[in-house]
Amino acid sequence: MSPYSESPIIVQKFGGSSVADAEKIKKVARIIVDTFEKGYRTVAVISAMGDSTDDLVELAGQLSENPGGREYDALLATGEMVSVAAVAMAIQTMGYQAVSMNGAQAGIHTEDLHNRARILEIKTENMLNHLNQGYIVLVTGFQGINSKGDFTTLGRGGSDTSAVALTGALNAERCDIYTDVRGVYSTDPRVVPEAIKIDQISYIEMMELARVGAQVLHPRAVELARQGNIKLCKRSTFYLEDSGTMMIGEVSSDRGNAVTGIACDNSQSRFAVVGCPDQPGVAAEIFGSLANENISVDMIIQSLGKREGTNDIAFTINSTDAHDALRVLKAVQQKIGADTITSDTEIAKVSIVGAGMIDRPGIAAEMFEALSDNGINIKMISTSEIKISCLVDKAQGHEAVRAIHRKFFPHAHSAEDVMVNEKVGY
Repeated sequence: MSPYSESPIIVQKFGGSSVADAEKIKKVARIIVDTFEKGYRTVAVISAMGDSTDDLVELAGQLSENPGGREYDALLATGEMVSVAAVAMAIQTMGYQAVSMNGAQAGIHTEDLHNRARILEIKTENMLNHLNQGYIVLVTGFQGINSKGDFTTLGRGGSDTSAVALTGALNAERCDIYTDVRGVYSTDPRVVPEAIKIDQISYIEMMELARVGAQVLHPRAVELARQGNIKLCKRSTFYLEDSGTMMIGEVSSDRGNAVTGIACDNSQSRFAVVGCPDQPGVAAEIFGSLANENISVDMIIQSLGKREGTNDIAFTINSTDAHDALRVLKAVQQKIGADTITSDTEIAKVSIVGAGMIDRPGIAAEMFEALSDNGINIKMISTSEIKISCLVDKAQGHEAVRAIHRKFFPHAHSAEDVMVNEKVGY
């Protein structure tokens, strides 16, 4: 039996900013090797270097207005391949065995859908064979292989999903997500310098924050962690002394603030189908047609139309789907006899999230008051037990976040706390 085969496994994930250049790659290699030296079989999921994925997306856009899904994924998948090979080289230079694997070599099998595929199965034999021989395994994030043998990508932020899925498949002890920030904050410190780092957050709160625009973890990754009860920690590559933010099942109800975090999503577009016949089956036709094109809908509001027997149905989608959505909706308009289709891309969705909101009346009123006091008009409202979202003008999105943060975290805006939070490392 291999001396390594009984050792626990740890999965680490490093974001693009953590491997942006050669010096940062060497630092990441040192972190990985330190984990291996502590007696863990170590798997590291690596994102593409720096902004290289954005560069590849831009290149695709310069070559084609509507690039085919297969070739688009084949192009984007190359970014992570560069990263894992580079980190493997750095580890080998330090005198350790390391092997880089793309999605196919790591056994990550996905559905056939391109650009936003879901993982169906992970065959771990190849990875375990190398781990049990004392290798450190470097796996490309964000990608897998479909039934045709083609590369697929999991959508933006999919490296988080890769890491959590591998943690479950390998029955690893935990998953550490390393980026250039120290953990999860009450809001984006680049927008609100007074933002507070959260030591512990529940899976459900983290999932809601991710869904409403917090750029800290992919919501699918958090959902996988919740389903598998996987230990998931968000940490900084550059501040290793900080324990980061741990995701757990539940957080104590006496934590204090009813609101845990605030997020702003600038990637939303609002569509309205105006003058819909007020009869059964109309809403099903609209949203069923969008679903058939794999277009996800977020906020939905139905209101009375201007003429009797009609209503207007408004909703939001991700702006990346706006072109396809307009095509689908024009066809639906003709089919149901609606008056017109309108769209608005100059919007931002501002949301508050917190498990403590469930039994605390007046939270919505406080949020609306904060926006009103700062002259910010609300275009749409959507609520759930632990979330309230408002659409505002995109130009006022960050102003709205600052106003809401002052309302729910007034203690963070004292001179003393501001001084402390300036050491966060953003």
